Amino acid sequence: MEVQRKILFEEEAPHQRETFSLADKLKFIIPSLFGLFLFLVPVPFDGKWTIGVGILAESAQAVFNSYLPQFMTAVLLLSVVLSLVGSIMKPAWITSSRFLNDLFNVTGFWIAMRLIGSIFAIMTLNQLGPEFIWSDFTGGTVLYSLVPVLTTWFLFAGLLMPLLLNFGLMEYIGTVVRKIMRPLFKLPGRSSIDAIASWMGSGTVGVLITTKQYEEGYYTKREAAVIATNFSVASIAFSLVVISFIGLDHLFVPFYLTVVVAGLVAAIVCPRIPPLSRKEETYYEPVGKQISEDVPEGISRSQWAYDLAVGKAREVKSAKKVIVSGFQNVLDIWFGLIPLVMALGTIALILAEFTPVFDYLAYPLVPVLQLLQLPEAQAAAPAMLVGFADMFLPAVVGASIESELTRFVIAAVSLTQLIYMSEVGILLLKSKIPLNLLDLAIIFIQRTIITLPIIVVMAHVFFF
Repeated sequence: MEVQRKILFEEEAPHQRETFSLADKLKFIIPSLFGLFLFLVPVPFDGKWTIGVGILAESAQAVFNSYLPQFMTAVLLLSVVLSLVGSIMKPAWITSSRFLNDLFNVTGFWIAMRLIGSIFAIMTLNQLGPEFIWSDFTGGTVLYSLVPVLTTWFLFAGLLMPLLLNFGLMEYIGTVVRKIMRPLFKLPGRSSIDAIASWMGSGTVGVLITTKQYEEGYYTKREAAVIATNFSVASIAFSLVVISFIGLDHLFVPFYLTVVVAGLVAAIVCPRIPPLSRKEETYYEPVGKQISEDVPEGISRSQWAYDLAVGKAREVKSAKKVIVSGFQNVLDIWFGLIPLVMALGTIALILAEFTPVFDYLAYPLVPVLQLLQLPEAQAAAPAMLVGFADMFLPAVVGASIESELTRFVIAAVSLTQLIYMSEVGILLLKSKIPLNLLDLAIIFIQRTIITLPIIVVMAHVFFF
């Protein structure tokens, strides 16, 4: 009886806040403010809005752009060599390091992809072999347009990401906004940071944050899959590029409003239907659950958020470990992801540009677009599907269409589909998040079906 009374008393007792030193508090505040500014605060730069990481990436790309294709071709070749060494010879300097072992001691599929990527890069760089591989619309697009952007963005995003993840900012914002994210999107509050990082910077950065959070035990399998496929939205900067390319930059405000509305609806619906709804509510097995956003009795949500954040920052004992973690992020992307982008991105663009695959797949869409009273439905239908290969392809296909209404719809749909294999799709397949190619194809179709009618209705209103 005494034991029962003691337990009852402890359960009813208010939570006792932990005492933190000034150094602990500053360790949370200063790095988190830098992370907030670099990843989440929009700033004007070179006539457009971007984020601090974007300024660093674009500045580096401007200086080194002419050297990046050659540099990354060398990285791709080195990736193949080290993968063969790690997988066949298994030297101790690779197998004794968990990071290097995961990166280079890989299966035959990943070796093949890295080999194909390096071959495509060499052929494109030197214009060797069949032109359909290295043309401006296939290998040339990947090596000279996509790879340099990914190289610089992931260099700075990878190096600086610990400012977001390691010093308590995720804990603070996650706890504060949990009441919104959980009922609306069935997600923890910290997922809001992934979304903001995507909106203001890059969808691939959002996926990278999600992947790291999942592998560290902060998202379940279902949550990670939902966040990666619904919140890795195209940035405002890229949206401006797309709408300008398609010749409708004077309509950017209604255009982006349409993208946001349609994207939010898809983010509410998709997590509640298969395949996402059937993903397991379990955490990444090697680490288990590491998150708690529930607020104890006797303390306000903001106070608890602050305590969690400072407690997380206090765990950082060495600047060296943070720096090493940042460099590992970069190397993982450069040696693991970019060869895959070069291989699969080129193949996807070849299918889109030189085969009728997407034309055949788009035939069933023509009567749907006609029913929605979309002008030039026959020409617009393939543009609704080629985004699965690359997000920029719908704008390329749609640029020749005369109807501004149709071009508006094509551009908006391309930005709400989110799953494009040349970049985000490959990053997801490479990650430990439980999503396969079939899952991605189904989610792409679902998002198209959900967002297309919304976008068409809003477009008809704006063009009335």
